[in-house]
Amino acid sequence: MDVREKAIPRIGIGVFVEKEGKVLLGKRKNTHGALMWAPPGGHLEFGESVEECAKRELLEETGLEALSCALGPWVENVMDDGKKHYISIFIFVDQFKGEPQLLEPEKCEGWHWFAWEELPQPLIESVASFIQNYRKQLQKL
Repeated sequence: MDVREKAIPRIGIGVFVEKEGKVLLGKRKNTHGALMWAPPGGHLEFGESVEECAKRELLEETGLEALSCALGPWVENVMDDGKKHYISIFIFVDQFKGEPQLLEPEKCEGWHWFAWEELPQPLIESVASFIQNYRKQLQKL
């Protein structure tokens, strides 16, 4: 049986935390997207809303408590030679409590703020797709 016949698409949630025109990103390690820059996020769990997932992942990874959540666009990526298929939904948070902390050092090197027009490279596939597909909307931020 082909690997793709057993595989199912996964739903990933990316949380774009914004502060003073900058967005929070971390360099991933030892996990999907290793050595790439990505926002906090993770997999949607069964029975969990997109907003609940975004708040949970943000708190688990950075210690930040989201006070606002705005649903953003989604992107679709097939990667790793067709072995992974992701639908990634983005949430925007511009009101939060706390300062970013590195709470999962085995998964991330650290959290840093970047201007949208000066994002580090390489970006995780879903964020690169987001930038490519929604560049015009980003220019309005």
